[in-house]
Amino acid sequence: MAERRISYAPDVENGDHHRAQPDVNDAAGLDEYAALNRYISTARDKRRGSTSSAGGLSHKKGGRGCWPFGSKGDDTEEGFVAPDEWLETDIRQGLRSADIEPRRKRTGYNELVTEKTNLFVQFIGYFRGPILYVMELAVLLAAGLRDWIDFGVIIGILLLNAVVGWYQEKQAADVVASLKGDIAMKAWVIRDGQEEEILARELVTGDIVIIEEGHVVPADVRLICDYDKPEMFEAYKEFLATANDDTLKEKEDEEDDGFETHTGVSLTAVDQSAITGESLAVDKYMGDTCYYTTGCKRGKAYAIVTATARYSFVGKTAALVQGAKDSGHFKAVMDNIGTSLLVLVMFWILAAWIGGFFRHLKIATPENSENFLLRYTLILLVIGVPVGLPVVTTTTLAVGAAYLAEQKAIVQKLTAIESLAGVDILCSDKTGTLTANQLSIREPYVAEGVDVNWMMAVAAIASSHNVKNLDPIDKVTILTLRRYPKAREILARNWITEKYTPFDPVSKRITTVCTCDGVRYTCAKGAPKAILNLSECSEEEAKLYRDKAGEFARRGFRSLGVAVQKEGEPWQLLGMYPMFDPPRDDTAHTIAEAQNLGLSVKMLTGDAIAIAKETCKMLALGTKVYNSERLIHGGLAGSAQHDLVEKADGFAEVFPEHKYQVVEMLQQRGHLTAMTGDGVNDAPSLKKADCGIAVEGSTEAAQAAADIVFLAPGLSTIVDAIKLARQIFQRMKAYIQYRIALCLHLEIYLVTSMIIIEETVRSDLIVFIALFADLATIAVAYDNAHFEARPVEWQLPKIWVISVILGCLLAAATWVVRGSMFLPNGGIIQNWGSPQEILFLEIALTENWLIFVTRGGKTWPSWQLVGAIFVVDVLATLFCAFGWLSGGAYVQSDPKDTAYFTTNGHVDIVTIVVIWAYSIGVTVIIACVYYLLTIIPALDNLGRKTRSKADTQIENMIAHLSKLAIELETDSTGKTKYTLGARAEQIEDDE
Repeated sequence: MAERRISYAPDVENGDHHRAQPDVNDAAGLDEYAALNRYISTARDKRRGSTSSAGGLSHKKGGRGCWPFGSKGDDTEEGFVAPDEWLETDIRQGLRSADIEPRRKRTGYNELVTEKTNLFVQFIGYFRGPILYVMELAVLLAAGLRDWIDFGVIIGILLLNAVVGWYQEKQAADVVASLKGDIAMKAWVIRDGQEEEILARELVTGDIVIIEEGHVVPADVRLICDYDKPEMFEAYKEFLATANDDTLKEKEDEEDDGFETHTGVSLTAVDQSAITGESLAVDKYMGDTCYYTTGCKRGKAYAIVTATARYSFVGKTAALVQGAKDSGHFKAVMDNIGTSLLVLVMFWILAAWIGGFFRHLKIATPENSENFLLRYTLILLVIGVPVGLPVVTTTTLAVGAAYLAEQKAIVQKLTAIESLAGVDILCSDKTGTLTANQLSIREPYVAEGVDVNWMMAVAAIASSHNVKNLDPIDKVTILTLRRYPKAREILARNWITEKYTPFDPVSKRITTVCTCDGVRYTCAKGAPKAILNLSECSEEEAKLYRDKAGEFARRGFRSLGVAVQKEGEPWQLLGMYPMFDPPRDDTAHTIAEAQNLGLSVKMLTGDAIAIAKETCKMLALGTKVYNSERLIHGGLAGSAQHDLVEKADGFAEVFPEHKYQVVEMLQQRGHLTAMTGDGVNDAPSLKKADCGIAVEGSTEAAQAAADIVFLAPGLSTIVDAIKLARQIFQRMKAYIQYRIALCLHLEIYLVTSMIIIEETVRSDLIVFIALFADLATIAVAYDNAHFEARPVEWQLPKIWVISVILGCLLAAATWVVRGSMFLPNGGIIQNWGSPQEILFLEIALTENWLIFVTRGGKTWPSWQLVGAIFVVDVLATLFCAFGWLSGGAYVQSDPKDTAYFTTNGHVDIVTIVVIWAYSIGVTVIIACVYYLLTIIPALDNLGRKTRSKADTQIENMIAHLSKLAIELETDSTGKTKYTLGARAEQIEDDE
């Protein structure tokens, strides 16, 4: 048997990220068990860090930003193929520091990102889209009419929206990017003869990397040899010498076809389901390729980087779909609103033209008049198209992402914010999320006649000894030996590990074959039932063992059985030790808060059902927790199975496919589901969920599949993020209601005034109304907002009903002002004034203040919003007072009495005060109407979807169909036919 001796790894727990290259000839090096004893003495017992890397790695090298969006390698070569000499790196020395930069200049950084962002192209993107194209058409129309004031102001509006939107999104992205470095993939690499941990993006072709269980493959790599057998590097070189490029290419093709040619024993097992769809991990051998972003599930080996991200298999595939964008639900909602507004604009333009034809108006003459059809068209295009809609909503989301980043929540997909706001079911892990993931071992149960020190030593032997990347169970098992000095003395004997078999979900145990002073032992630890089945003991001893296991489970403990087999003797049951993972201090309060927010929390755990129920009791969760067997093989199907999932408080003993199935069934019932996870096996369900959340300490695979990554521990961050997401949603909804009402207000008033009195507000003033509206409401992104007590959703019918009513009220209020000026005493005019300026001020004030109505009264507005609106109100007042752009003299409509129309457009101060008072009164009335509209029960639920929609017929039909199979039959004449039959029972069990 091969002897395994490992040079002592540095104290990673205490922050050392460099370690000496293992050298089997180094007599001074510590062997495996001496290193283990030293680790027990020196390791700090702290809460886990990221399972994706060993400890926190500072990455402030070179002063470069933590997570740049663009690659430095602008001069990288397209279709680059690494020279043969690049792939001849020695595994003991690795690459030299001097080799790194020349290679990087040719291949770029090892990351899948778009080329360095062209700021000009990004800026031009803010002028694209149906709404913006219509506004650009208005620019051309103004130029054609030689209306240079309108031409300049409309261009100003477009530039304002583009500059503000681009800047705010960039600022928010920078905040998120500064934290994204904390979740960047890392890799262990051999450089200058030393092992060190670096950011995976810094890898270059030819680097020697270490691939091991729990890590994501950081690039396309070719396996060299087992980490514990570096001497096999010579065999690898012989293998390469006998295999030319065609052979290696053929070998990769055979892997894809499922016909592999193997060299030696399997070095690792890799989960490449995301690439090939294979549900099981694939064994990889010497010379095999492991693909970028796949997850290592077993083993530890040296490998050489053959292709960095851009030139990897995944990178080439990603390049094929580059530019394909996920429109998402949010974009669909925005497109729906924008299209509806464009249709309304076309309708009002058509109405204005029809009315103009009846009044014999010309299309483009007289040129110095406001009353011709193209002028009407220009005015309606400017006021009917919400040019700020895409910018304000995008800015609101971007600023919201920056807010979430401050709460240590990294948004990887901007539209995930909207999804999180609407989530009504949260499926949560137990370990590390609901609990502290700080396992502690309580008083163990020891079989009669067994020394507890011997049992704990055997448990430590049957653990992973890779102290750099211990899982929590192995770590607490090993560190507990501090309480058992005699067990450490046992470990100090001449132990040599011959074979280590990690945890296997089928056998449910870990096994280590080792020798001590020439005697071979097989040590095992695992699920109590699996260890009991392995052992040979009396029925009385087995009954006592089972009773103790049940007692531990009822007390909420997770227990592991321990057994040993001495060479030539039967298995001996040594006992079991209970572990307890206490709930976090804030978890019970957080769950109660989540339930108050309308969320149903379901716990999904791999623990036994008794432990799951005990944890639920501690956290004030419901105790309707079922075993995963009940979900899959409980005889339920169709609607009954969906009902079980919907009503359950959680499931125990679940595997990844069970989590995926739970999420899928909840979505089929109409629920918006969030899923938390931290492991490679959680990636499918994180991807499937409406909002996948990778919790603190998660693996790179989980982070890659998630929409949001949390850097802060526990569940409280999730609740904070949901509140923030709902506040962001509230800001967007307030702005959209406001903007629709504004469009309708001016469309209704101007078209009716064009038709009835053959009059309109000057286009010069209209473009400033549009400019003021956008100036004021961009600050909505920074407004204070409340969060709803229940999951939110876009209720477009309700939004349209409320907006139409508000728009009609605003139009009526403007007609009252204009109508009063037909009175002999001038109506609203106290001394002198211009109808153009008076209408301009009234429209500007009532429209600007409408945002205070639609935002609701549950919070005070932010100083940014108040300040922006105050500034534009002052500007509008100055326009009115000094008659700017009023167009000069205005025809007196009635004999003057105490008031008259000015010829220079000036308005007296008393009239301005009256307009302000009138506008305040209009706003108060509109606020009262808005409040009444929001409390009407029928309107409150208008457009709200049913979150639990059960289509029993479809669900049952699909369940029945899943039990059928297509059979091929041949009759006596030799003719074949296909028939439907019942699926074989054994196949059903396998599935």
